[in-house]
Amino acid sequence: MTVLTPLNFPDRLELGEGIRWVDGRLVCVDILTGRLLTPDGKGAAATLRTLARLDVPLGAVAPVEGRPGSWIAAAGTGICLLGPGTDTGWLATPEDGAATAMRMNDGCADPHGRFWAGSMAYDGTPGAGSLHRVGPDGSVTRVLDGITIPNGPAFDRQGTTMYLADSARGLVRRFPVDPRDGGLGTPEEFARIDGGSPDGMTVDADGALWTAVWGAAEVRRYLPDGTLDTVLRLPVAQPAGVCLGGDDRRTLFVTTARVGLSSPGPLDGAVFRARVDVPGLPTAAYRTALR
Repeated sequence: MTVLTPLNFPDRLELGEGIRWVDGRLVCVDILTGRLLTPDGKGAAATLRTLARLDVPLGAVAPVEGRPGSWIAAAGTGICLLGPGTDTGWLATPEDGAATAMRMNDGCADPHGRFWAGSMAYDGTPGAGSLHRVGPDGSVTRVLDGITIPNGPAFDRQGTTMYLADSARGLVRRFPVDPRDGGLGTPEEFARIDGGSPDGMTVDADGALWTAVWGAAEVRRYLPDGTLDTVLRLPVAQPAGVCLGGDDRRTLFVTTARVGLSSPGPLDGAVFRARVDVPGLPTAAYRTALR
């Protein structure tokens, strides 16, 4: 039986998401506090060390290829570049001036080096969110709208299939992706989730989709044909992000959240892990032509 256990540090995240295995270490974000974090230390001295901190919400990051310690980030109302010892460089803020107050949410890079990130209304206004794509030249394009709370996306090994959750609607859709320019084809419904909301996602080496299920205290694995294959239970209500990492990429890591809970328990906001049989895919990096 697969068991998820908390990592051994006392820190608890308000809204832990965007978890990734990058350059031999785990990173994640605490969205509402604007922090990019990594576990540091062992035993009683273990803690979460801050790699970067913004004064706006930080939804997700991806590493920048060829630039150790640099990240592209979905943050505030747009997309920025973060680097060691440098100021935040904003590429675009497409959600500035929206009819309702907006923030960026989850995101990732695809295997072809593009960065994708969703946006949502702070108050969850139905259909106010969008999906944005960032090209190697730093251009930011709105490619989908009418989403309420976008989570993911997640890509297959070839980068020709994208999974995207609309969490508020309990829906995961699957899109064909043109590898040449990132154009999206006609989507199909992949999974509809009752009793919770699909949140952060990742695809493993067999092409199966793992998703955290917010509100259901579960992580689920779906086979490429949409069949539910595995359900892992957690002792907390709000799992939010997932990734497959470790030296052999066979460790499932799960972030959770305390936000919105009237009486958070001692493990709400912890990061959990479990061993799984099928490894994950390497974390893709953003490939930029910017200097």
